[in-house]
Amino acid sequence: MDVLPSYFSITKLSTSAQLRYEKVQEYKDSLKSKAENLILKEFPETIVSLNDLLETPAFKNRHFSEVYYDLNIPVPDPILLKDDDDMPPKKKVKYDNSISQDGTKVMLLPSGSVPSNKHLVELIDIVKPRIRKLMEDSNLLKMWISFMIPKIEDGNNFGVSIQEDTLAEVQSVEAEAAAFFDQISRYFISRGKLVSKVAKYPHLDDYRRAVEELDQKEYLGLWLVMAEVRNRYCSLHDIVVKNLDKIKKPRSSNAAESLY
Repeated sequence: MDVLPSYFSITKLSTSAQLRYEKVQEYKDSLKSKAENLILKEFPETIVSLNDLLETPAFKNRHFSEVYYDLNIPVPDPILLKDDDDMPPKKKVKYDNSISQDGTKVMLLPSGSVPSNKHLVELIDIVKPRIRKLMEDSNLLKMWISFMIPKIEDGNNFGVSIQEDTLAEVQSVEAEAAAFFDQISRYFISRGKLVSKVAKYPHLDDYRRAVEELDQKEYLGLWLVMAEVRNRYCSLHDIVVKNLDKIKKPRSSNAAESLY
């Protein structure tokens, strides 16, 4: 059992408080063990697997035409106008002028619902777990480095500055991973708005083309996200391995050694 810090010796701890403290220490020790295993073993494995994934046909040299997916919104047949003399008598229909101003009011799409782009949904299902894993790994490293930072004192702080710089890099990676998630959600919102325009104005090809362009942009964005996830793993592994000794032992017994 670890020896309690000196400030605990001043006040007698209850049995429950001591047990809670010991559990916190166990958590810190297990986290340190997980973090070192993450850096030395899991990160290299992840980098290799991401490299292999980026070389698969789903991501490499894929033409934009392969990302196209039909909207399932047909163009209505044109209305042919005839002379009143050629048409049989019929009941007068009262038209709402607002329809011509606001576009076609679609109550029910004739071909059913409008699906999401199947090709991009498949890619998103591949990319999202990698983003989540990067966030979790970054959070673990962040806590590990934070626990390694020693108490504040004068001098011999070169190793501490290395810890702080590394911690800032890890926090930056964690924030970027969260932004990758936001990019995916914004894509579906933007596409939904464009598809609603296609349903409202089915005769306008520009809206249909805008959906295609958005899908192509998202495909390129998903490839870039996967490449950036791989790159972030590489950068974290590189900076931590290079400075592992200083991260684990920021202060040497001899203050002069920290200058070299």
